[in-house]
Amino acid sequence: MSVCDLCSASPHDILWQDDFCRVVLLNDANYPAYCRVELLDHIKEMTDLAPQQRARMMKTVFAVELALREVTQADKINLASLGNKTPHVHWHVIPRFENDKHFPNSHWGEAVREGQPFMLNDAAKQELTGKIKAHIECALKG
Repeated sequence: MSVCDLCSASPHDILWQDDFCRVVLLNDANYPAYCRVELLDHIKEMTDLAPQQRARMMKTVFAVELALREVTQADKINLASLGNKTPHVHWHVIPRFENDKHFPNSHWGEAVREGQPFMLNDAAKQELTGKIKAHIECALKG
C-alpha cells in the first residue's frame, strides 16, 4: 500500500502551518509563487469536513490567494481542488499571468506559447518566500 504524499512531511518550503493545515510553496520554475494548501488529516472530500473545518480551510485558501495577489500582482489567481491523483483535501493556488506559457488555459493543459521559466536565485527566492509568508500571516490574523 502506498503512502499518501500529503500525509508525509512536506519536501516543499512550508510558508505557514497550524494544527489543521499547511501552506507550501511548490517551487515550480514556470509558476514561482505556486502554493498548495494541504489539510493535515487524510480526508478525501471537503464535504467530509465539519462546516467549521470547511470554513477554516477556505479562510486559509483565501488568505493565500490574497497574499499572492498582493505580492505577485498576477493577472489572475487560479484555485483548484481536484484530488484525483492524491485523494486528500488540498487546494492549488496559482498566480497566472497573461504571458505565462499556458494562459488562458489551465496550467495543467496544453501550452499556447513558449514559456520563460523564472530562474530565481537564492536571494530572490528568499525574498519572495518572506513576502508571501508575511502576507499570509497578516491575512490570517485579520
